[in-house]
Amino acid sequence: MDEASRTDDGGGIDYARRAKAILGFSRWWQIAAAAGMMAAVSPYQYVWSSIEGPLAENLDIALPALGAVFSFYVVFQSLSQLPAGWWRDRRGPRNLTYLAAVLAGGGYVGLAYATSVWQLYLLYSLGAIGVGIIYTIAVNTAVKWFPDRTGLTTGIGTMAFAGGSALLVPYVRANATVTGYADVLRNVGVGILVVLLVGAVLLRDPPEEWLDREDGDDDTDDGQLAPSLRGRAYTTREMLRTWQFWVLYAMFVATAGADLLVVANVVRFAEQLGLAAVVATVSATLLPVAAGVSRMILGEVSDRFDRVRVMAVSFALAGLFRFGLVGAGRAGAPIAFVGMVLGAMFFSSPLYVYFPSIVADYYGAEHSSSNYAVIYSAKVGGGVFAGTVTGFLVAAFGWVPTFALGGALALAAGLAALVLRPPAGADLGDTTAGS
Repeated sequence: MDEASRTDDGGGIDYARRAKAILGFSRWWQIAAAAGMMAAVSPYQYVWSSIEGPLAENLDIALPALGAVFSFYVVFQSLSQLPAGWWRDRRGPRNLTYLAAVLAGGGYVGLAYATSVWQLYLLYSLGAIGVGIIYTIAVNTAVKWFPDRTGLTTGIGTMAFAGGSALLVPYVRANATVTGYADVLRNVGVGILVVLLVGAVLLRDPPEEWLDREDGDDDTDDGQLAPSLRGRAYTTREMLRTWQFWVLYAMFVATAGADLLVVANVVRFAEQLGLAAVVATVSATLLPVAAGVSRMILGEVSDRFDRVRVMAVSFALAGLFRFGLVGAGRAGAPIAFVGMVLGAMFFSSPLYVYFPSIVADYYGAEHSSSNYAVIYSAKVGGGVFAGTVTGFLVAAFGWVPTFALGGALALAAGLAALVLRPPAGADLGDTTAGS
């Protein structure tokens, strides 16, 4: 796996050459390892809607009793990134990845043996902590090694998180019976454990000084500061004092809520609308594919064009496709319904690319793990909306108004993006918003 040299137009930094001198091999192998780990832990988010039925049946409880499991997953997956990001910025990724392997792999294996609801909640929450650790490690591996292609490389990692479950969904749904699901859960758990252990061996962080001097000045003590480091490196506390952070945080809550509403409920929504079972299966199978592919494509687009404008258009289209999804479902048009699901996910899922990229654009890469972990905690609000709040809204108003509200949230986030401006001292380089 090799790459052509890529330089920063403003200062002649050969990022690829410097990374290879440090690693001994292409920096793209770091992205491959991160993407593999993201794919391995993705079932926690994208397979839940396929296994909750047999779990509820095996435990002899009503399905709504498991309604908060997804919310718990989002809370623990999101908040675990705060301490994990702090530790990773200071100590590196290896020991954290070993811990995540035990938590995420063991959580899925444990589900196969759960005999009560509290065990299921506990195991899924512990696994979610492992997922959160892997997520912050993988996303910020891209930020730290690829300051020149942040959108594309974070897109590859988050694409793997979304698309990694695409091959698993048909397998899980084909075996989603009381007698068959336990073997599925054990197999998935062992697979998670093995992949994460391999990733722990491969991952490294670049040394702090790797971009401090211009190419050709590496052996001197007075080399000039590289252009990519001339911008201010905001600490988390400093970031919290900027108004841009609060706009980004509100946008994340809205877009994550709209995104997870579809992820967690598309199967039940299709069933409630009276669409054939195959429509629900196709939607659940292709949904992570659309989400994954879009992250790589639109991540690259956001590197090449004004990132803020790409975000605005993307989120606005995500909202419109959600309105179309509701309309197609009510009209009983299965092909249009699947198409609208794919469009809705294609334009909303890159939120997990846009936000880490713009955090690095606005606040620097030095504290990227900690800073993005704080932004990512907004997913808690989105997860609570997609799980617990959605259950309340569906009971009170029905599925159609609830899904329409998701469309309104995405559209509002697109409009909010238009007010963003870089904070004072931010280095915009050649790939950031507002360039």
